[in-house]
Parts: sequence; C-alpha cells; structure tokens
Amino acid sequence: MVRQDEVAAELPADPGRPAAGDEAAAALRRSRLLSPERARAEILARARMEGISVLRVTAAELPELHAERFDAAIAQGRHGSMAWLAEKADRRRSPKAIWPEARSVLVCGLNYGPDSDPRATLGQGEVGTISVYARHRDYHDVFKGALKRTGQWLAHRFGVEVKVFVDTAPVLEKPLAQQAGLGWQGKHTNLVSREFGSWLFLGEIFTTLDLPVDAPERDHCGSCHRCLDACPTRAFDAPYRLDARRCISYLTIEHAGPIRRDLRAAMGNRIYGCDDCLAACPWNRFAKAGAEMKLRARDDLRAPRLAELARLDDAAFRAMFSGSPIKRIGRDRFVRNVLIALGNSGVPALLDVVAERLDDPAPVVRGAAVWALRRLAGEDAIRVECVRRLEAEADPEVRAEWMEAMD
Repeated sequence: MVRQDEVAAELPADPGRPAAGDEAAAALRRSRLLSPERARAEILARARMEGISVLRVTAAELPELHAERFDAAIAQGRHGSMAWLAEKADRRRSPKAIWPEARSVLVCGLNYGPDSDPRATLGQGEVGTISVYARHRDYHDVFKGALKRTGQWLAHRFGVEVKVFVDTAPVLEKPLAQQAGLGWQGKHTNLVSREFGSWLFLGEIFTTLDLPVDAPERDHCGSCHRCLDACPTRAFDAPYRLDARRCISYLTIEHAGPIRRDLRAAMGNRIYGCDDCLAACPWNRFAKAGAEMKLRARDDLRAPRLAELARLDDAAFRAMFSGSPIKRIGRDRFVRNVLIALGNSGVPALLDVVAERLDDPAPVVRGAAVWALRRLAGEDAIRVECVRRLEAEADPEVRAEWMEAMD
C-alpha cells in the first residue's frame, strides 16, 4: 500500500518543506477544491503520461453473481491444480474483502497487441510457438511500475491512500474491468475491448478517493463463436465456461507433472501458453501493436528452434529467460513442453535431440522424451529401447510411458 507519509519519505529532503503530515493535510484541502470530474480528468491524464493505455473507474464492489460463478467453477474443479484460487476464494467476493476502506477502483489496461499474427509459427515442425505476452519482459514488472508511479502521484496530489495490484491479489479483475467499461468478458472468458481487441493486461489501483464511475460495457459477442471453435483441446464446454484442465496455457505453464496423453497431440508446437482463442476474435481488427518497447517480441522468441531449446540446461535456461515470465516455470517443465512439440513435429531428423533427453535427470523430461521418441521413431526402435531401459528406470511415471510405447 502507498500511503501519503510513505510518498513523502521517498521525496528528496527539503528543509523549507512542510512535514509529511502537514503536506497530507494540504493535499486533502487541495483535493476538496476540485470537482470529482476534474479530479478524475487529472488522474486520466497522469495515467497516460505513465504509459497506461486505458483507465476507467468503478466502485469498490461487485454484484454477488460474480462470486457465485467463481465459487461454482472452483467446486467443479475447473481450476485444476491452481490451489491458490480456492484458498483465497472468500477474498475474491468483493474489492472491499481485500481492503474495506476502498471507495473507488481505477481499472487500468496496458496494450500488448502483437505486431504480427501470433499463430504464424503454428505447425512449423522445427520451431516453437510462445504466447505473445511472454515474448519479452515480464509484464508484471513493466506494468506495476507504471501503476505505482500513478498511485504515488495520486496519493500525493489528493492526500488519500492507494493500493496497487497487477495479478498480485485475489481480485476478480475481468468482472471489475467490464463493470468499469474497459471491455466485456467474451465467450472465451477473457476481456475483449472494442479499442484493443483481446490484447490488454489488467491492473488495479484501489483508493479511498471517491470518484465518478464509468458506465459498464455490455457484451458484444452476439452469435459469434470463433474463439470456441479455435481451441485445439476443446477447453470450452460451453460459451463463457473454461475448463483449465484442458487449456494449453494451463498445461504448459501451471501444470507441473506429465501432461495428459490424450491432449499432447493437440498441443502442436505450442511450448508456452496459447493465443488461439484470443487471436480468433474478430474484434482484433481494431487492435493495434503495443507501444511499450519492453513488451515487444524479442527476435529469438518469435520462432525459437526446438532443437536448441531441448538442449538447455538449467543455467542456460535461466540466462536465456532472465526477466521473462517463462523463467518462473523452470527448466524442466519448459523442456517437457519442448519435447511434446518435438513429438508433434513430424521431423525424424530431430530424433537425435529427443534421444539425448531420455537420460535427463528430471523424470518429467524423460517421460516426455519417451513420448516424443514413440511419435518419431519406428516401432522396432521403440521396442529395443524399451527393453534396454525399463529395467534401469526407477520412476513409475516414466516406466508407464515406456509401457505405453510398447503397447
């Protein structure tokens, strides 16, 4: 939380300047001279100066309906292994459950629109496809800096308190964003904006300042279902209903163990995340490439070579993805994803790369290598390897992969 006295402590010392408490009182007096509309206009202007693409205001409360829908999804197990969603479910019911003193929520969006079709590399056997949001710096670091600067200015200007969140608290941010008018939750459950399409990062500034609220956005999906049809693993069993356990983004990022065999082929060469449902949305015709250079795709992550990625050890992985959101899943989980992509490549020349990982120290990597070997090699070669390796393999899940390959 950024309080007025904390902001004052960060400013340069000035012997002629009032004490922090006096300054807060002066700021409060200044704020009372402004109409709520003028205060709101100043905040919007400041947010634009800090690089925030869009900002809208809503009250620090949500209808109970949203909490009920969230609770139902948790009860049905649609969150998979993301236990933190269930653990803090009670705090997601309303912004006031996080901070009772909050009066307004400034819902902010940062445009990260791609400069080319994010699906361009799909089906290219020797390269991997990484989700647009992960092709450069971690957006949490970039966006939070802009929100903190805006929040500090707000606290200083109006003598109020603020809290800043960028995916760092149990906030139902998509319902809040729709209530604030940034967009609406599409049938793929993600936010859709008439101005930015599917490509907005969301963050929030909670504040004790009362501000005029924006009108909510209505649903503009109509009869369209392109996002649902685009999902490779059929993770949507109905419009507005996502089962994370079938979602490639969940499987490649959040899921720690072996990936279900019946979903591996559908993953193609997607090695971190999936943008198919987002990219399919026709509202993207209004989208524009993001302006934040720290989020522009690195050249080496637009179409990375699978063979090179499969050979990364832990040190090389950490060096390559320093500052990237990919780093947080760790080398083993990432190479697991790469091996599934190799198995889907249809390129027998990549067999040597796959074979190298059969002796990997990580069981989750060895198991994925067995599956990839089965996809690229002939049955006779699999049988020979299986007989040779089964006796020495101690991990039960890797042994199960070899037995499946034999069958």
